[in-house]
Amino acid sequence: MGTPDFIRRVRATAGHQLLFLPGVSAIVFDDEGRVLLGRRADTGNWSIIGGIPEPGEQPAVTAVREVYEETAVRCVAERVVLVQTLHPVTYPNGDQCQFMDTTIRCRAVGGEARVNDDESLDVAWFPVDALPQLEDFAVFRIKQALADEPTWFEPAEG
Repeated sequence: MGTPDFIRRVRATAGHQLLFLPGVSAIVFDDEGRVLLGRRADTGNWSIIGGIPEPGEQPAVTAVREVYEETAVRCVAERVVLVQTLHPVTYPNGDQCQFMDTTIRCRAVGGEARVNDDESLDVAWFPVDALPQLEDFAVFRIKQALADEPTWFEPAEG
């Protein structure tokens, strides 16, 4: 789907200025313990699956929806892995965004992994000890999803 319609409407009046937006990432594991990744059409890089919630949509619903929209895999959300504000990004068109990401661990329950929209060039399952090159944020999220720990967040200084 790409950029949601409600963001396009905001951009029509806000221009390229920095928008602070919610984001949801899904770390999806299958029964073999492999993780689902997509190769992004915009960068050509492998990454975790994610997207922007629709207004009023709960993060777990966003995770399940985005996984299906991008990969045709059906999943269930299991737990919140982390909540983190990411560094601002500037897209090739000049749009600036900063995301507060909620990462959710998910379990695949059906479907065959395949490219299911125009956001991905490829979709595949990877053993966690044989991941393709990923950005640090994606590796960190996968490690946190594998850990049996409470939800990670950046502690407040005090």
